[in-house]
Amino acid sequence: MLTYGVSSEEAHRFGLPCGGTIELMAEPNPQLKSLERLVDVLTHGGLVHRRVRVSDGEVTLTKAENPAELVATIEYVINTFGPEYRMLLIGAGQLTEYLATMASFCGFSVTVCDPRVEYTDSWAVPRVSLTKGMPDDEVVLFRPDRRTAVIALTHDPKLDDLALLEALKSEAFYVGAIGSRRNSENRRQRMHEHFDIALNDLEKLRAPVGVFIGSKTPSEIAVSIMAEVLAVKNAVQVPREMLVAPAKEMMNVQGPNKRTTVS
Repeated sequence: MLTYGVSSEEAHRFGLPCGGTIELMAEPNPQLKSLERLVDVLTHGGLVHRRVRVSDGEVTLTKAENPAELVATIEYVINTFGPEYRMLLIGAGQLTEYLATMASFCGFSVTVCDPRVEYTDSWAVPRVSLTKGMPDDEVVLFRPDRRTAVIALTHDPKLDDLALLEALKSEAFYVGAIGSRRNSENRRQRMHEHFDIALNDLEKLRAPVGVFIGSKTPSEIAVSIMAEVLAVKNAVQVPREMLVAPAKEMMNVQGPNKRTTVS
């Protein structure tokens, strides 16, 4: 076990913040077969606890059901490894460009799906994959797991609704859709009446998507959406009054032409 940053000189050398330290566990001779097994589990979307015995470096891998914080004692260091967080965005518009960029910087592997040529021909966001299939088919192929977010951003029911239906059947930790309060309610009614989706199952759908920050521009809306995604990812309960629909009802926001000051 190696510790750096115990002095101000070391902290400056390693770029640590004032008073910061970093502790490392070095494994000089890691067990190759154990590492290969770990990589194989992660490649297939698994979640695993890796326990290293400090005294001799013995490694134990066990299946994990949920992510967990690092545990470090004088005897063991236990870390939880899982597949990378992924985000599938439906629609390749301007809002998607901002949200995809933010998600990428936040550590998500981002894929954008849009079958509309007029949008995909001009798409040019680095580190973001682009698919041109029908969104519902792409959601099935994407196989959303507990580290996946699926967000519909086209405003087109023909593209958004079927993709959301498939996402709601999955284990995705976040399923959301952009739209006004009225459009979001109409979407829920369509799904319930025409696709026999139980109202309880629709509670997983976050729409209108995001937290209420008075956002108007595509970049601000992307911040609102990303904030909610990260809160759900980090198991932070967003207060109901911070969600878009309840917040607008409480503040009596009647439409885009009414200006409201939000601090």
